[in-house]
Amino acid sequence: MTLAAHRGAVLHFLGDPGAGIDPSRVEYFEDGVLLVDGGRVVRAGPAEPLLRELPRDARIESHPHGLIVPGFVDAHIHYSQTDVIASAGRHLLHWLEHYTFPQECRFEDAAHGAEVAEFFLDELLRQGTTTALAFGTVHRASVDAFFEAARRRKLRMAAGKVLMDRHCPGHLQDTVETGIADSEALIGAWHGRDRLAYAITPRFAITSSDEQLAAAGVLARRHADVLIQTHVAENREEVEWARRLFPHDRSYLDVYDRHGLLREGAVYAHCIHLDADDRARLAASGATAAFCPTSNLFLGSGLFDLAAADRAHHAVTLATDVGAGTSFSMLATMAEAYKVAQLQGQVLSPVRAFYFATLAGAKALRMEDAIGNFQPGKEADFIVLDDGGVPLVKRRLAAARTLEERLLCLMMLGDERNVRATYILGERVSP
Repeated sequence: MTLAAHRGAVLHFLGDPGAGIDPSRVEYFEDGVLLVDGGRVVRAGPAEPLLRELPRDARIESHPHGLIVPGFVDAHIHYSQTDVIASAGRHLLHWLEHYTFPQECRFEDAAHGAEVAEFFLDELLRQGTTTALAFGTVHRASVDAFFEAARRRKLRMAAGKVLMDRHCPGHLQDTVETGIADSEALIGAWHGRDRLAYAITPRFAITSSDEQLAAAGVLARRHADVLIQTHVAENREEVEWARRLFPHDRSYLDVYDRHGLLREGAVYAHCIHLDADDRARLAASGATAAFCPTSNLFLGSGLFDLAAADRAHHAVTLATDVGAGTSFSMLATMAEAYKVAQLQGQVLSPVRAFYFATLAGAKALRMEDAIGNFQPGKEADFIVLDDGGVPLVKRRLAAARTLEERLLCLMMLGDERNVRATYILGERVSP
């Protein structure tokens, strides 16, 4: 493959810039070049010296007024809930009963799963999301369909089959034995194949018995390199129900910890109603909290406490949580995260928001050696953001004087129109 030079403003991260914006963890080249060869990053840097060094057969792609950033990583999303997005639920448990469970019944049909997976992946790429950690349903076929669609597109994706043996409709229940057997088979078929990864996926402690959670922990020890994904402390009613079901555990998070499900490579969605001990344990374990602002606001679940997370030094990333989340867009998700912080007298800088949507997500999924920034040798999944031809965005960007202003404009006013191009392994796939 011919070396390709993508010229535009280039932004990526070497680490968490923090609330004070540590410049050593941010690389920004206002007139920059991203060099790509064979689907991998060769180098990112200032345009003038890099262009002088290009071989004569190199291809130059110019992105005037474009901002080149790593593809977004969505650390918590339900592909099976695509068709119930924007369904009015009074609260989490009501929403599950009236929308989620009826919709998930349809995924017993492999053809339905395959059709939804194709639409879902198209929508992610249109929004600039190149990697996601997705929930399937209790049906093994739902995960096969997702992985097959992602494999054909050469995407770096992760997913898992829901484990759920109680407190749900009977036709959506598995058992301890069938849930683990199906998960084991899916790990063997898909984990580490091409660019795919498997995640052990108890829906949440409420819908798994002690025996199923214990078996999931054994599976996690047997496959130390797989991911783990679930929910915790999203809604106060849910937290109280978990307390009644597991009266001997100190907290909802401790239920998972007792079963060996709290570790690096574990992503816990929501993490709203945690105490200081929970946050300290989350930090010590190396697990990541997935901040899902649009979902939390839509269902009235509560406000994620970023300042408390920072005090505890536990990892945070961003996620859409579609379908309770109201947008596939990580730009929209960043905007709502900013507002959630504002409501609590906290600050989420635009620079840090973009870090959460890129490298932080890659780290949460233990994929930072492959994606998340433009270090040499990494896979060239990236996007180009610009004004999208939207008059208001164009006008506001023209008035922006700093990188912070430019990023804030994109995340507050932007949508899929501002994702000018999405590249997978150096090849343009959308639009």
